[in-house]
Amino acid sequence: MSPSVVESKAADTVDQLILDEEKYFLRRQPRSTELIVQAREHLAGGATSNWQIAEPQAVWMSHGKGSKVYDVDGNEYVDMHGGYGASIAGHAHPAIVEAVSDRVRRGTHFAQPTEDAIWIAGELARRFDLPLWRFANSGTEATMDAVHLARSLTGRDLIIKVEGCYHGHHDSVQVSVLPDADEVGPREHPTPVPGNTGIPTAIRDLVIVVPFNDPEAVARALAEHRGQVAAMILEPVMMNAGIIPPDDGYLAAIRELVHAEGALLIYDEVKTGFTTGPGGVTARSGVVPDMVCLAKALGGGIAVAAIGGTREVMSAIADGRYEQVGTFNGNPLAMAATRATLTDVLTPQAYAHLDELAARLSGSLESVIARHGAGWHVVVAGAKGCVTFRRDPVREFRDFLDIDARLGHLHWLMQHNGGVFLPPWGKVEQWLLSVQHQRDDVDRFTANFTRFADAVMSPVT
Repeated sequence: MSPSVVESKAADTVDQLILDEEKYFLRRQPRSTELIVQAREHLAGGATSNWQIAEPQAVWMSHGKGSKVYDVDGNEYVDMHGGYGASIAGHAHPAIVEAVSDRVRRGTHFAQPTEDAIWIAGELARRFDLPLWRFANSGTEATMDAVHLARSLTGRDLIIKVEGCYHGHHDSVQVSVLPDADEVGPREHPTPVPGNTGIPTAIRDLVIVVPFNDPEAVARALAEHRGQVAAMILEPVMMNAGIIPPDDGYLAAIRELVHAEGALLIYDEVKTGFTTGPGGVTARSGVVPDMVCLAKALGGGIAVAAIGGTREVMSAIADGRYEQVGTFNGNPLAMAATRATLTDVLTPQAYAHLDELAARLSGSLESVIARHGAGWHVVVAGAKGCVTFRRDPVREFRDFLDIDARLGHLHWLMQHNGGVFLPPWGKVEQWLLSVQHQRDDVDRFTANFTRFADAVMSPVT
Protein backbone atom coordinates (compact mmCIF):
# COMPACT_ATOMS: atom_id res chain seq x y z
CA MET A 1 0.00 0.00 0.00
CA SER A 2 1.44 3.40 -0.97
CA PRO A 3 2.27 6.03 1.70
CA SER A 4 -0.37 8.40 0.31
CA VAL A 5 -3.11 5.80 0.70
CA VAL A 6 -1.95 5.01 4.25
CA GLU A 7 -1.87 8.72 5.15
CA SER A 8 -5.34 9.20 3.67
CA LYS A 9 -6.74 6.32 5.71
CA ALA A 10 -5.08 7.65 8.86
CA ALA A 11 -6.54 11.12 8.24
CA ASP A 12 -10.01 9.67 7.81
CA THR A 13 -9.60 7.75 11.05
CA VAL A 14 -8.53 10.87 12.97
CA ASP A 15 -11.49 12.84 11.61
CA GLN A 16 -13.92 10.13 12.70
CA LEU A 17 -12.31 9.84 16.11
CA ILE A 18 -12.69 13.59 16.61
CA LEU A 19 -16.39 13.40 15.75
CA ASP A 20 -16.93 10.52 18.17
CA GLU A 21 -15.02 12.18 21.01
CA GLU A 22 -16.80 15.52 20.51
CA LYS A 23 -20.18 13.81 20.76
CA TYR A 24 -19.17 12.14 24.02
CA PHE A 25 -17.69 15.44 25.26
CA LEU A 26 -21.05 17.20 24.77
CA ARG A 27 -23.08 14.38 26.34
CA ARG A 28 -21.06 14.74 29.53
CA GLN A 29 -21.64 18.50 29.85
CA PRO A 30 -25.31 19.48 29.47
CA ARG A 31 -25.07 22.13 32.20
CA SER A 32 -22.15 23.85 30.43
CA THR A 33 -24.31 23.93 27.29
CA GLU A 34 -27.13 25.60 29.25
CA LEU A 35 -24.81 28.20 30.76
CA ILE A 36 -23.34 29.07 27.36
CA VAL A 37 -26.85 29.83 26.07
CA GLN A 38 -27.55 32.02 29.12
CA ALA A 39 -24.18 33.74 28.92
CA ARG A 40 -24.61 34.83 25.33
CA GLU A 41 -27.33 37.25 26.41
CA HIS A 42 -24.89 39.56 28.20
CA LEU A 43 -21.38 38.07 27.81
CA ALA A 44 -19.87 38.71 24.39
CA GLY A 45 -19.34 35.34 22.76
CA GLY A 46 -20.72 33.59 25.83
CA ALA A 47 -17.41 33.64 27.74
CA THR A 48 -15.08 36.00 29.58
CA SER A 49 -12.15 35.52 27.18
CA ASN A 50 -11.91 34.26 23.61
CA TRP A 51 -9.34 31.74 24.84
CA GLN A 52 -12.11 30.07 26.85
CA ILE A 53 -14.14 29.31 23.73
CA ALA A 54 -12.99 25.85 22.65
CA GLU A 55 -14.39 23.28 20.26
CA PRO A 56 -16.92 21.80 20.62
CA GLN A 57 -17.82 24.13 23.52
CA ALA A 58 -16.38 25.94 26.54
CA VAL A 59 -16.13 24.04 29.81
CA TRP A 60 -17.72 25.89 32.74
CA MET A 61 -16.00 25.22 36.03
CA SER A 62 -17.35 24.86 39.55
CA HIS A 63 -14.31 24.53 41.84
CA GLY A 64 -10.87 23.05 42.35
CA LYS A 65 -9.17 21.19 45.18
CA GLY A 66 -5.59 19.98 45.26
CA SER A 67 -4.68 18.53 41.86
CA LYS A 68 -8.30 18.32 40.68
CA VAL A 69 -10.90 20.61 39.12
CA TYR A 70 -14.65 20.03 38.81
CA ASP A 71 -16.97 21.31 36.10
CA VAL A 72 -20.56 22.45 36.61
CA ASP A 73 -21.79 18.99 35.57
CA GLY A 74 -19.87 17.38 38.43
CA ASN A 75 -17.13 15.82 36.31
CA GLU A 76 -13.76 15.50 38.04
CA TYR A 77 -10.50 16.14 36.18
CA VAL A 78 -6.82 15.99 36.96
CA ASP A 79 -5.94 19.61 36.27
CA MET A 80 -2.98 19.79 33.92
CA HIS A 81 -4.35 22.91 32.25
CA GLY A 82 -3.10 24.89 35.22
CA GLY A 83 -4.77 28.13 34.16
CA TYR A 84 -2.36 28.46 31.21
CA GLY A 85 0.60 27.93 33.51
CA ALA A 86 -0.49 29.92 36.57
CA SER A 87 -1.60 27.15 38.93
CA ILE A 88 1.70 25.56 39.90
CA ALA A 89 0.43 25.59 43.51
CA GLY A 90 -2.59 23.52 42.52
CA HIS A 91 -5.94 24.53 43.99
CA ALA A 92 -6.71 25.74 47.51
CA HIS A 93 -3.14 25.16 48.64
CA PRO A 94 -3.20 25.64 52.41
CA ALA A 95 -0.40 28.20 52.40
CA ILE A 96 -2.13 30.31 49.75
CA VAL A 97 -5.53 30.00 51.45
CA GLU A 98 -4.07 31.13 54.78
CA ALA A 99 -2.14 34.06 53.32
CA VAL A 100 -5.02 35.35 51.21
CA SER A 101 -7.63 34.85 53.94
CA ASP A 102 -5.53 36.80 56.43
CA ARG A 103 -4.92 39.60 53.95
CA VAL A 104 -8.61 39.89 52.95
CA ARG A 105 -9.53 40.51 56.58
CA ARG A 106 -6.94 43.29 56.81
CA GLY A 107 -7.69 45.08 53.54
CA THR A 108 -6.89 44.28 49.93
CA HIS A 109 -6.23 47.66 48.34
CA PHE A 110 -4.59 50.88 49.44
CA ALA A 111 -2.69 52.00 46.31
CA GLN A 112 0.27 52.25 48.67
CA PRO A 113 3.09 49.75 49.25
CA THR A 114 3.03 47.06 51.93
CA GLU A 115 6.00 45.36 53.58
CA ASP A 116 5.63 42.08 51.66
CA ALA A 117 6.75 43.90 48.50
CA ILE A 118 10.23 44.49 49.97
CA TRP A 119 10.75 40.82 50.81
CA ILE A 120 9.46 39.64 47.40
CA ALA A 121 11.68 42.05 45.46
CA GLY A 122 14.70 40.84 47.42
CA GLU A 123 13.83 37.20 46.80
CA LEU A 124 13.36 37.78 43.07
CA ALA A 125 16.68 39.61 42.95
CA ARG A 126 18.34 36.58 44.54
CA ARG A 127 16.70 34.07 42.22
CA PHE A 128 17.11 35.95 38.93
CA ASP A 129 20.35 37.86 39.61
CA LEU A 130 18.73 41.18 38.74
CA PRO A 131 18.82 43.75 41.55
CA LEU A 132 15.76 45.98 41.06
CA TRP A 133 12.08 45.12 40.59
CA ARG A 134 8.64 46.58 40.04
CA PHE A 135 5.22 44.87 40.10
CA ALA A 136 2.28 44.79 37.69
CA ASN A 137 -0.87 42.71 37.31
CA SER A 138 -0.42 40.55 34.21
CA GLY A 139 2.18 39.30 31.79
CA THR A 140 0.86 41.73 29.21
CA GLU A 141 1.53 44.67 31.53
CA ALA A 142 5.00 43.38 32.36
CA THR A 143 6.15 43.02 28.75
CA MET A 144 4.50 46.33 27.84
CA ASP A 145 6.51 48.13 30.53
CA ALA A 146 9.70 46.35 29.48
CA VAL A 147 9.34 47.43 25.84
CA HIS A 148 8.44 50.99 26.84
CA LEU A 149 11.39 51.12 29.24
CA ALA A 150 13.80 49.90 26.54
CA ARG A 151 12.59 52.58 24.15
CA SER A 152 12.84 55.22 26.87
CA LEU A 153 16.41 54.29 27.75
CA THR A 154 17.76 53.97 24.21
CA GLY A 155 15.75 56.66 22.44
CA ARG A 156 15.07 54.10 19.72
CA ASP A 157 11.76 52.78 18.38
CA LEU A 158 12.37 49.37 16.81
CA ILE A 159 12.21 46.04 18.61
CA ILE A 160 13.25 42.58 17.44
CA LYS A 161 10.70 39.86 18.12
CA VAL A 162 10.86 36.12 17.53
CA GLU A 163 8.40 34.68 15.04
CA GLY A 164 5.72 32.69 16.85
CA CYS A 165 6.32 34.09 20.35
CA TYR A 166 3.42 35.50 22.35
CA HIS A 167 4.17 38.35 24.74
CA GLY A 168 0.70 39.54 25.69
CA HIS A 169 -1.92 41.56 23.89
CA HIS A 170 -0.52 45.10 23.82
CA ASP A 171 0.09 46.58 20.39
CA SER A 172 3.91 46.51 20.38
CA VAL A 173 4.09 42.70 20.49
CA GLN A 174 0.92 41.68 18.66
CA VAL A 175 2.97 40.85 15.60
CA SER A 176 3.68 37.39 14.11
CA VAL A 177 2.22 35.58 17.11
CA LEU A 178 0.72 32.59 15.28
CA PRO A 179 0.86 33.52 11.58
CA ASP A 180 -0.33 31.06 8.96
CA ALA A 181 2.12 29.42 6.57
CA ASP A 182 0.92 31.55 3.65
CA GLU A 183 1.56 34.78 5.62
CA VAL A 184 5.07 34.39 6.98
CA GLY A 185 7.10 35.40 3.91
CA PRO A 186 10.75 34.47 3.31
CA ARG A 187 12.66 33.07 6.25
CA GLU A 188 15.54 35.54 5.78
CA HIS A 189 13.11 38.47 6.16
CA PRO A 190 9.87 37.24 7.77
CA THR A 191 6.76 39.30 7.13
CA PRO A 192 5.47 41.11 10.25
CA VAL A 193 1.92 39.72 10.47
CA PRO A 194 -0.65 41.37 12.76
CA GLY A 195 -1.50 39.06 15.65
CA ASN A 196 -5.02 40.42 15.92
CA THR A 197 -7.33 42.84 14.15
CA GLY A 198 -6.99 46.46 15.21
CA ILE A 199 -3.16 46.52 15.14
CA PRO A 200 -2.08 49.57 13.09
CA THR A 201 0.37 49.22 10.25
CA ALA A 202 2.50 51.87 11.95
CA ILE A 203 2.95 49.50 14.91
CA ARG A 204 3.90 46.56 12.69
CA ASP A 205 6.55 48.72 11.05
CA LEU A 206 8.30 49.03 14.43
CA VAL A 207 8.79 45.26 14.78
CA ILE A 208 11.55 43.22 13.12
CA VAL A 209 10.67 39.52 13.06
CA VAL A 210 13.35 36.83 13.26
CA PRO A 211 13.30 33.03 13.60
CA PHE A 212 14.07 31.38 16.95
CA ASN A 213 17.45 29.66 17.42
CA ASP A 214 19.12 31.75 14.70
CA PRO A 215 21.76 34.22 15.93
CA GLU A 216 22.70 35.04 12.32
CA ALA A 217 19.18 36.35 11.72
CA VAL A 218 19.52 38.63 14.76
CA ALA A 219 22.90 39.88 13.51
CA ARG A 220 21.39 40.58 10.10
CA ALA A 221 18.42 42.48 11.60
CA LEU A 222 20.72 44.62 13.73
CA ALA A 223 23.00 45.38 10.78
CA GLU A 224 20.10 46.34 8.53
CA HIS A 225 18.66 48.68 11.20
CA ARG A 226 21.90 49.94 12.78
CA GLY A 227 21.31 52.39 15.62
CA GLN A 228 17.52 51.95 15.51
CA VAL A 229 16.84 48.84 17.65
CA ALA A 230 15.85 49.42 21.28
CA ALA A 231 15.63 45.78 22.36
CA MET A 232 15.08 42.17 21.48
CA ILE A 233 12.29 40.40 23.37
CA LEU A 234 11.88 36.62 23.42
CA GLU A 235 10.81 33.64 25.47
CA PRO A 236 14.16 32.03 26.38
CA VAL A 237 12.41 28.68 26.06
CA MET A 238 9.77 29.24 23.42
CA MET A 239 6.33 28.21 24.69
CA ASN A 240 3.80 29.49 22.22
CA ALA A 241 4.40 26.61 19.81
CA GLY A 242 4.55 23.62 22.07
CA ILE A 243 7.93 23.85 23.81
CA ILE A 244 11.05 24.78 21.83
CA PRO A 245 14.31 24.85 23.82
CA PRO A 246 17.16 27.16 22.83
CA ASP A 247 20.16 25.65 21.10
CA ASP A 248 23.37 25.55 23.12
CA GLY A 249 24.94 28.99 23.05
CA TYR A 250 21.95 30.72 21.46
CA LEU A 251 20.99 32.93 24.42
CA ALA A 252 24.58 34.02 25.06
CA ALA A 253 25.07 34.79 21.37
CA ILE A 254 22.06 37.03 21.02
CA ARG A 255 22.89 38.87 24.24
CA GLU A 256 26.34 39.65 22.87
CA LEU A 257 24.89 40.76 19.53
CA VAL A 258 22.27 43.16 20.93
CA HIS A 259 24.67 44.63 23.47
CA ALA A 260 27.26 45.27 20.75
CA GLU A 261 24.67 47.43 19.00
CA GLY A 262 23.63 49.32 22.14
CA ALA A 263 20.31 47.50 22.44
CA LEU A 264 18.80 45.61 25.38
CA LEU A 265 17.77 41.99 25.88
CA ILE A 266 14.35 41.21 27.43
CA TYR A 267 13.35 37.75 28.59
CA ASP A 268 9.64 37.05 28.71
CA GLU A 269 9.60 34.45 31.50
CA VAL A 270 5.86 34.78 32.09
CA LYS A 271 5.44 31.08 31.25
CA THR A 272 8.90 29.79 32.12
CA GLY A 273 9.51 31.68 35.36
CA PHE A 274 9.14 29.25 38.30
CA THR A 275 7.72 26.45 36.14
CA THR A 276 11.20 25.63 34.80
CA GLY A 277 12.90 26.09 38.17
CA PRO A 278 13.26 28.49 41.11
CA GLY A 279 14.93 31.17 38.96
CA GLY A 280 13.42 30.28 35.61
CA VAL A 281 15.49 29.92 32.46
CA THR A 282 17.59 32.87 33.58
CA ALA A 283 19.10 30.83 36.41
CA ARG A 284 19.17 27.56 34.47
CA SER A 285 21.03 29.08 31.52
CA GLY A 286 23.27 31.47 33.42
CA VAL A 287 22.63 34.04 30.69
CA VAL A 288 21.16 37.03 32.52
CA PRO A 289 19.30 39.57 30.34
CA ASP A 290 18.78 43.28 30.96
CA MET A 291 15.15 42.71 31.94
CA VAL A 292 12.99 39.76 32.97
CA CYS A 293 9.18 39.72 32.88
CA LEU A 294 7.31 37.39 35.25
CA ALA A 295 3.65 36.56 35.93
CA LYS A 296 1.40 33.44 35.95
CA ALA A 297 2.96 31.00 38.47
CA LEU A 298 4.41 33.88 40.52
CA GLY A 299 1.15 34.49 42.42
CA GLY A 300 0.01 30.95 43.16
CA GLY A 301 -3.26 31.59 41.32
CA ILE A 302 -3.67 35.30 42.15
CA ALA A 303 -3.07 37.86 39.40
CA VAL A 304 0.36 39.45 39.73
CA ALA A 305 3.37 40.26 37.55
CA ALA A 306 6.88 41.59 37.99
CA ILE A 307 9.60 43.30 35.96
CA GLY A 308 13.21 42.96 37.04
CA GLY A 309 16.23 44.67 35.59
CA THR A 310 19.80 45.83 35.97
CA ARG A 311 20.50 48.94 37.98
CA GLU A 312 21.23 50.87 34.81
CA VAL A 313 17.89 49.90 33.28
CA MET A 314 15.74 50.32 36.36
CA SER A 315 17.32 53.67 37.22
CA ALA A 316 15.02 55.18 34.60
CA ILE A 317 12.08 54.21 36.81
CA ALA A 318 13.78 55.31 40.00
CA ASP A 319 14.59 58.80 38.73
CA GLY A 320 11.30 59.33 36.90
CA ARG A 321 12.53 59.20 33.31
CA TYR A 322 10.00 56.39 32.82
CA GLU A 323 6.81 56.25 34.90
CA GLN A 324 5.92 52.63 35.66
CA VAL A 325 2.45 52.93 37.13
CA GLY A 326 -0.71 50.96 37.89
CA THR A 327 -3.50 51.33 40.42
CA PHE A 328 -3.23 47.71 41.54
CA ASN A 329 0.56 47.32 41.22
CA GLY A 330 1.88 45.52 44.29
CA ASN A 331 -1.59 45.31 45.82
CA PRO A 332 -1.62 43.66 49.26
CA LEU A 333 -3.59 40.58 48.17
CA ALA A 334 -1.20 39.80 45.31
CA MET A 335 1.83 40.40 47.51
CA ALA A 336 0.52 38.10 50.26
CA ALA A 337 -0.14 35.30 47.76
CA THR A 338 3.23 35.80 46.08
CA ARG A 339 5.16 35.71 49.33
CA ALA A 340 3.39 32.50 50.35
CA THR A 341 4.11 30.98 46.94
CA LEU A 342 7.83 31.75 47.09
CA THR A 343 8.17 30.79 50.76
CA ASP A 344 5.88 27.82 51.35
CA VAL A 345 4.88 26.41 47.94
CA LEU A 346 7.89 26.51 45.60
CA THR A 347 10.34 24.92 48.01
CA PRO A 348 13.35 22.74 47.08
CA GLN A 349 11.30 19.71 48.09
CA ALA A 350 8.47 20.82 45.82
CA TYR A 351 10.81 21.13 42.84
CA ALA A 352 12.23 17.67 43.55
CA HIS A 353 8.68 16.32 43.56
CA LEU A 354 7.89 18.06 40.27
CA ASP A 355 11.06 16.67 38.69
CA GLU A 356 10.14 13.14 39.80
CA LEU A 357 6.64 13.43 38.34
CA ALA A 358 7.94 14.94 35.10
CA ALA A 359 10.43 12.12 34.66
CA ARG A 360 7.77 9.50 35.37
CA LEU A 361 5.35 11.04 32.88
CA SER A 362 7.84 11.68 30.09
CA GLY A 363 9.34 8.21 30.42
CA SER A 364 5.93 6.57 30.20
CA LEU A 365 4.91 8.62 27.18
CA GLU A 366 8.18 7.91 25.38
CA SER A 367 7.60 4.18 25.92
CA VAL A 368 4.15 4.42 24.31
CA ILE A 369 5.54 6.41 21.37
CA ALA A 370 8.42 3.95 20.89
CA ARG A 371 6.06 0.98 20.95
CA HIS A 372 4.14 2.48 18.03
CA GLY A 373 7.20 3.83 16.20
CA ALA A 374 5.34 7.12 15.92
CA GLY A 375 8.41 9.35 15.95
CA TRP A 376 6.70 11.97 18.10
CA HIS A 377 8.74 13.88 20.67
CA VAL A 378 8.11 14.44 24.38
CA VAL A 379 9.55 17.82 25.36
CA VAL A 380 9.83 18.73 29.04
CA ALA A 381 10.92 21.98 30.68
CA GLY A 382 10.59 21.60 34.43
CA ALA A 383 6.92 21.35 35.39
CA LYS A 384 5.78 21.98 31.81
CA GLY A 385 5.75 19.55 28.95
CA CYS A 386 4.17 18.64 25.64
CA VAL A 387 4.10 16.02 22.93
CA THR A 388 5.18 17.29 19.51
CA PHE A 389 3.36 15.28 16.84
CA ARG A 390 6.20 15.48 14.32
CA ARG A 391 9.09 13.16 13.47
CA ASP A 392 11.74 15.86 13.30
CA PRO A 393 12.41 18.04 16.36
CA VAL A 394 10.96 21.55 16.30
CA ARG A 395 13.63 24.27 16.45
CA GLU A 396 11.58 27.26 15.34
CA PHE A 397 8.04 28.31 14.54
CA ARG A 398 8.14 27.29 10.88
CA ASP A 399 8.84 23.70 11.91
CA PHE A 400 5.81 23.91 14.18
CA LEU A 401 3.60 24.88 11.23
CA ASP A 402 4.10 21.37 9.78
CA ILE A 403 2.27 19.70 12.70
CA ASP A 404 -1.23 18.39 12.03
CA ALA A 405 -3.46 20.38 14.42
CA ARG A 406 -6.10 17.64 14.35
CA LEU A 407 -3.83 15.35 16.36
CA GLY A 408 -3.53 17.96 19.09
CA HIS A 409 -7.28 18.49 19.16
CA LEU A 410 -8.02 14.76 19.30
CA HIS A 411 -5.49 14.28 22.09
CA TRP A 412 -7.11 17.10 24.05
CA LEU A 413 -10.56 15.57 23.61
CA MET A 414 -9.44 12.09 24.66
CA GLN A 415 -7.62 13.44 27.70
CA HIS A 416 -10.66 15.50 28.64
CA ASN A 417 -13.11 12.63 28.20
CA GLY A 418 -10.71 10.48 30.21
CA GLY A 419 -10.64 12.89 33.15
CA VAL A 420 -7.57 15.06 32.47
CA PHE A 421 -8.09 18.77 31.83
CA LEU A 422 -5.62 20.36 29.39
CA PRO A 423 -5.44 23.71 27.59
CA PRO A 424 -7.79 23.53 24.61
CA TRP A 425 -5.24 24.38 21.92
CA GLY A 426 -3.57 20.97 21.80
CA LYS A 427 -1.05 21.90 19.12
CA VAL A 428 0.06 25.10 20.83
CA GLU A 429 -0.19 24.73 24.58
CA GLN A 430 1.48 22.50 27.17
CA TRP A 431 0.57 20.62 30.31
CA LEU A 432 1.52 21.96 33.74
CA LEU A 433 2.28 19.86 36.78
CA SER A 434 1.46 21.36 40.17
CA VAL A 435 3.07 20.70 43.53
CA GLN A 436 -0.14 18.91 44.54
CA HIS A 437 -0.10 16.35 41.72
CA GLN A 438 0.73 12.75 42.60
CA ARG A 439 1.79 9.68 40.65
CA ASP A 440 -1.81 8.56 40.10
CA ASP A 441 -2.50 11.86 38.36
CA VAL A 442 0.27 11.56 35.79
CA ASP A 443 -0.52 7.87 35.33
CA ARG A 444 -4.06 8.82 34.31
CA PHE A 445 -2.57 11.10 31.66
CA THR A 446 -0.44 8.22 30.41
CA ALA A 447 -3.44 5.89 30.24
CA ASN A 448 -5.38 8.39 28.15
CA PHE A 449 -2.37 8.99 25.90
CA THR A 450 -2.03 5.25 25.39
CA ARG A 451 -5.67 5.06 24.26
CA PHE A 452 -5.03 8.00 21.91
CA ALA A 453 -1.86 6.48 20.39
CA ASP A 454 -3.50 3.08 19.98
CA ALA A 455 -6.47 4.65 18.18
CA VAL A 456 -4.39 6.86 15.89
CA MET A 457 -1.56 4.52 15.04
CA SER A 458 -3.38 1.18 14.72
CA PRO A 459 -4.67 1.87 11.17
CA VAL A 460 -1.13 2.43 9.84
CA THR A 461 0.84 -0.28 11.68
